[in-house]
Amino acid sequence: MALVGLLLPLAALAAGPSPEAIAKAKLANEQCFACHSQEGLAHPPQADLDLAKLRGLLVDKPTFEDADHGKFACTKCHNEGYDDFPHEKDAADNTSTCQDCHAKKADKIQAEFDKSVHAKHLADKFSCTTCHDLHSIKVAKNQDGARKIVAQDNRICLGCHDSDQTFARFAPEKKARPPIDEIHDWLPNARTHWKAVRCVECHTPLGGDMLSHEILNKDRAERKCVSCHSADTSLKVRLYRHLAKQEQEKLGFMNSVVLSENYVIGATRNLALDSVMIGLVALTLLGVLVHAALRVLMHTLRRRKKDD
Repeated sequence: MALVGLLLPLAALAAGPSPEAIAKAKLANEQCFACHSQEGLAHPPQADLDLAKLRGLLVDKPTFEDADHGKFACTKCHNEGYDDFPHEKDAADNTSTCQDCHAKKADKIQAEFDKSVHAKHLADKFSCTTCHDLHSIKVAKNQDGARKIVAQDNRICLGCHDSDQTFARFAPEKKARPPIDEIHDWLPNARTHWKAVRCVECHTPLGGDMLSHEILNKDRAERKCVSCHSADTSLKVRLYRHLAKQEQEKLGFMNSVVLSENYVIGATRNLALDSVMIGLVALTLLGVLVHAALRVLMHTLRRRKKDD
């Protein structure tokens, strides 16, 4: 009984907050959005707000509520020093870190990041929030389409590598932004690829129970087209992993995920449909052969009858 009593709260934690807890958090967050929203900026609830500072601290309410962290109260992370207004001067220093909730994953991610090309020159400039906006991020398994996953994840990479201004904020001094179009000129229709698949499909090692944070440099990145464009496409365990699982459970196969989002040559085979088509071709060929045989037989019979 003691073991059962221990497992029940753990199971509830793994399942996430209850609908009641989410509703309670949403109600509590209204106090924060009274200021930290476009509505709060346009109609400040207090006369002494520093609107110039507030303008840089706005959060889009619908986006946040749809995000993974939108199920929790703002004070889950913004805790000490945020209870009263004006907030304590050192309140931001006391904000909870990602490790406070994701300690096990954080240790694994840190080990991967330490081997990443980013860690070589930029370790002191990178944190989780450098890439992940905690007010909008949704992990792949919580997205409802590959296009949304790609758009979110590539916005992180291209937001820096496709912008001189952003790149300069993190790059070593005097390092110019690499010309990504020239670097990827071996890839046909590179920009179109970036709308359909993530940069990390090629720039992270394959394997593991979650996407690796070991970003590979261009010398180690995947350059073989068949890695994606084959029946055994690596996208099954990358971009389509969670979507494929959902479709497999719902329909018994994953082809609808690929066909409805992107076309991957060689990866969209349906063996049952293949068998039906082969059967139809075989029946058509058999029908032609039978028809030809009957024609020959009838012609032979007519000639014999005429000769008789």
